[in-house]
Amino acid sequence: MSMNSRETVGKVAQDLIIKDEKVTPTEQMMESLSDYDKNIYEAIDRGKKDFAGDFFVVVLTKREKLLPNVLRNYFTVRLSCPTPNYDQTVYQYIHKNDALEFLWTIPDRYICNFIKEHCMELPPEQKQLIQFVLDFADGTLMQKAMVLNKEIV
Repeated sequence: MSMNSRETVGKVAQDLIIKDEKVTPTEQMMESLSDYDKNIYEAIDRGKKDFAGDFFVVVLTKREKLLPNVLRNYFTVRLSCPTPNYDQTVYQYIHKNDALEFLWTIPDRYICNFIKEHCMELPPEQKQLIQFVLDFADGTLMQKAMVLNKEIV
């Protein structure tokens, strides 16, 4: 989906609704990835300024209430590992290595339910996402977050 840089997101979303065009997940992903890396690096820079050691970068994906075909990513940094939740991607910045470690991604509730119901039918390249969804469902990701927060030994 090509977007004129002078058009607002709201106008483009409204035009798609009027035309009744559906935005495919692939189009949506390609559009959002264009700024994703830039936003990750900006979040890391904020974290380095705010925290002396390791920290977490959390990306929350939100659907706009008034523009249901628009998804936005919100990039935050924090000292503690967040509780695993829907529409969330989590990274840990390791200060001593100056490295960002990808911890997990959890899609929305609908996609999680679909993956749980059809995990045996999904292609092998979805294995990591399937495992994240199953680990979220059975509490494994919660235990991982608690270990990272030094809440359990």
